[in-house]
Amino acid sequence: MNIMGTLCVYAAICKHEGLSLKFPGTKGAWECYSIASDADLIAEQRIWAAVDPYARNEAFDCVNGDVFKKWKHLWKVLAEQFGIENYGFVEGERVNLEEIMKDKEAVWEEILRENELQPTKLEEVGQWWLVLTAENALLCMNKSKERGFLGFRNSKNSFITWIDKLKSYKIVP
Repeated sequence: MNIMGTLCVYAAICKHEGLSLKFPGTKGAWECYSIASDADLIAEQRIWAAVDPYARNEAFDCVNGDVFKKWKHLWKVLAEQFGIENYGFVEGERVNLEEIMKDKEAVWEEILRENELQPTKLEEVGQWWLVLTAENALLCMNKSKERGFLGFRNSKNSFITWIDKLKSYKIVP
């Protein structure tokens, strides 16, 4: 699943309505170190695995190769990219995106019109069942590296790149 569309649309709606960008996950996920997988890196690795004889008939994990600092750090980046000052994890509050987004289709249509974005339906650009709960779920790229795939992404830079791409493709403002 690619969560960037979901996160960016959620941020755009929060910005449009002047709401706080609340973290839709657990305190553990907010505080722990984590990993990410850039879609372009996954594609590169799949191409490599299809053509390199050392990768034939093998299964590989694919992650960026770094451990990003914490969701609280990436959440700040998301808020900054959308000009939102009030953001974060709210202790004792369960943030349910399905509940928050269930009546936002008209808001999304207004955002599309005002910003001349690509015509999309809210359910096409967001997966509102998303809850960030993974705590210390780490994967290793050693097997790929040992067989010759040395691809890498800086997760923070990747996060910003995908936000910029979604903006440049006029999916989000």
